[in-house]
Amino acid sequence: MKTRAFFLSLFVVLLALTCVSNPFTGKSTMAFVQNSELFPSSFRQYRDFLGENQVITGTADAVMVERLGGRIKEAAEKWLANEGHPEYLDGYEWEYHLVLNDEVNAWCMPGGKIVVYTGILPVTRSENALAVVMGHEVAHALLNHGQQRMSASVLQELGATGLSLITADNSPETQALAMTAYGAGSQVFGTLPFSRSHESEADHYGLILMAIAGYDPEEAVPFWERMNALGGAAGPEFLSTHPSNETRIRDLGAWMAEAREKAAAIGAPR
Repeated sequence: MKTRAFFLSLFVVLLALTCVSNPFTGKSTMAFVQNSELFPSSFRQYRDFLGENQVITGTADAVMVERLGGRIKEAAEKWLANEGHPEYLDGYEWEYHLVLNDEVNAWCMPGGKIVVYTGILPVTRSENALAVVMGHEVAHALLNHGQQRMSASVLQELGATGLSLITADNSPETQALAMTAYGAGSQVFGTLPFSRSHESEADHYGLILMAIAGYDPEEAVPFWERMNALGGAAGPEFLSTHPSNETRIRDLGAWMAEAREKAAAIGAPR
């Protein structure tokens, strides 16, 4: 009982000492790893990636990625200034690059390091639709989802350590069964819902971000309809790291008015 009480107290203390408020959502989120530690690592990984891959420069698509990235960056700055938190982007070193890769993908690392793969351009088809993608990826960074995932991993490992101590007097079989149940349970009821909530949050705030940048949020639904048409095996949503495409399409449609209202209130470029 004392061991259980100790670890419960440790969880509470860790959460109380390390939670920070996000100016976009107003929520308190876990931050066991500070951005001052996370950003330098992110920047090194980004440089390594660019050195190992073919970066496209000078083409119309490459110029579009740079222009769009700049507008998303300015939208984030404008949004934060409106909320009274311009300092939130201190330490960001924005970069936007188009990379030759057939994968239908794009990403943004902590600190504003963005890559768009050429493989996604046949699906986006336009700058407006690419803004849907880049708004989503930048939202992941602005909402500190990488920091939260690392913090959740720390909690998960701490929980496994606590369970190991609590079951130390049981048989090896019981200990193994408890750890297996913990691993499966923390995945299905912890890690996966956590990841899906991040994806939905990035969809939501990315839509607002692209609207503030002056792009048409209405393009989000047809883009995801095209993504859905690509097919591929899809298991049950509760066993996935991402919401289903159908869920995303429904939610994006519901957030459309909010994105337009926020952009109008902040002052989107025309």
